Amino acid sequence: SGNYYNQGEIRKKELEQSCCVLGIPASDVTVIDHRDLPDDPAVEWDTQLLATLVLKHIEAKNINLVVTFDAGGVSGHANHISLYTAVRYNVQISLGAPWAGCRVLVLESVNLCRKYISFLDVLISCLLPRDALFILTEEETEQAKRAMRCHRSQLLWFRQLYLRLSRYLVVNSLRLL
Repeated sequence: SGNYYNQGEIRKKELEQSCCVLGIPASDVTVIDHRDLPDDPAVEWDTQLLATLVLKHIEAKNINLVVTFDAGGVSGHANHISLYTAVRYNVQISLGAPWAGCRVLVLESVNLCRKYISFLDVLISCLLPRDALFILTEEETEQAKRAMRCHRSQLLWFRQLYLRLSRYLVVNSLRLL
């Protein structure tokens, strides 16, 4: 629930506001608040527990596309990496249903220099191998920034830098899992 700084309820509301900016109704937002999955950048979550919860959600919502972090978690956050590990675990052990009709794309983690060169990374990303490349229009980038600004409790100085310079608000390269 994002309760690392005891702001779980605030962060849930911020998530709903952010999703609203992106056109995602609150009824499509699911927050898993599980005592064994604490919001903590130093805690690796249990792979099987998380894999089970993710699989239940995919089945319940009839999801056919999952977009997640890669093994680097974009920022090295242990919870992000745990999510990737759980999704990869599900795909590897399922050998079919319900993953047979569900594709998984993982967001490429890039080095610090590329992460903060904004639109200049489009040129680099176009030249490197990937399965999917999303380049946002100026309007989409502004919408993404508005959505990020909804997360007021998390807008520390380095996230302000992220809003101004991150390549992830302009270009995202993904690969199939």
